[in-house]
Amino acid sequence: MDLMKQEIENRISLYGLISRLMLKEVDEAFLKHLEQDDTILSFFPNYRDWAKRKEISTKELVEQYYNVDYTNLFLMHLVPYESFYTRDDQMIESGGENPVIALYNDLDFRVELDAARVVSADHIGVELEFMYMLCVAQQKALQADDKEGVCELLEVQKAFMKEHVLEWVPLFLINVKKESRTPLYHDGAELTLEFLLSDFEYITQKLNEYCGK
Repeated sequence: MDLMKQEIENRISLYGLISRLMLKEVDEAFLKHLEQDDTILSFFPNYRDWAKRKEISTKELVEQYYNVDYTNLFLMHLVPYESFYTRDDQMIESGGENPVIALYNDLDFRVELDAARVVSADHIGVELEFMYMLCVAQQKALQADDKEGVCELLEVQKAFMKEHVLEWVPLFLINVKKESRTPLYHDGAELTLEFLLSDFEYITQKLNEYCGK
């Protein structure tokens, strides 16, 4: 149980990091958080060793490089929405017919589209934030020694990963990695892809070992 509590803390930390990275442009506070933790920074090796970080200020890096790269990747050239990848007509489904929104509603997860600056709730950043929320709920169940609740949440996580996230996010992240112009988003895409694939294996393993499923 103690090991699971440590593992869920790590999962919460990583889902929080990658969901924020994918949801909107970075700011100086986000970069400070990334850089002051050696473990997190080790996940961004090209960013960590990028010479420009020593040549110009963080503010200039954000304005001249990172924001430009985010705009290029997430707003102009690539489409970070599940429905674009899964619908035959490649239309972004922002209404009630989107199955992701129905799932969010069932679990009382509310998405403020205006605040998040996304046009639909199946944006990659929102889907990763949903996984973050599920992990937080799992942590609370663990703290309460609620094994049934933990197993139910693991089931929801596995289904959401299998039926939604892994259906399209890997392809999107491969494109992000290929199209990125800064090491921040190159490394971020690689980290997110590797973590999601390993986390799906982890969830499956825990369902088998801890829940007997």
